[in-house]
Amino acid sequence: MTAEFLMKLDEGMLEYFRDMVSEMMERFDISRAEAVARINERYGNLEISPYPDLMCHEFPEFWAYGAYYYPDGKDRLPTGDADADADIDFTQLPIRPLPPKGSPAWTLKDDSE
Repeated sequence: MTAEFLMKLDEGMLEYFRDMVSEMMERFDISRAEAVARINERYGNLEISPYPDLMCHEFPEFWAYGAYYYPDGKDRLPTGDADADADIDFTQLPIRPLPPKGSPAWTLKDDSE
């Protein structure tokens, strides 16, 4: 376990997950604490191999979208690729609920409160 993530990560995967956090903060205008909590909630039970884990076949933004949105009615998630996502109406995608405050997913203090 790292300081912010629930899963055990080597240095390469820690950087990869931190890139996910950065993507979420920028694209969804959320705090670092919220981004980390969403990632922990969604992926915290996974066993992550050392870098490059199988997750690395996709860019971090792909997994960031999966931690933020539910799939659309066509069981698709945005990929983070503007061309591939051109026909997705992001305003219509359901956003996953926040992990409950006080849950183990919240490893960082949320200064947005």
